Amino acid sequence: MMEEEPKDNFDWQLLQFFIKIVRTVFIGMFWMLINMFFGLYLGFAVPEESTPLRMFLFYTWLVLSLAGYIYYVWRLWRHKMPPP
Repeated sequence: MMEEEPKDNFDWQLLQFFIKIVRTVFIGMFWMLINMFFGLYLGFAVPEESTPLRMFLFYTWLVLSLAGYIYYVWRLWRHKMPPP
């Protein structure tokens, strides 16, 4: 008789680590895309194309959303993985 190998050889911790990496990169790129669209394409960050109030609101949003993103990444990565 032939012995069967276990079919669950998949490393779930490695998949969770990969998901963390993809989430960090995706949300960071999405954050940058939103801020580039409003700041450069719509002109909120360009002094020649914007009013002082719009610039103030844009840069306030930029700093607060960056703080939120850094907090999210810190919460996502604060738990260390066990060694293999």
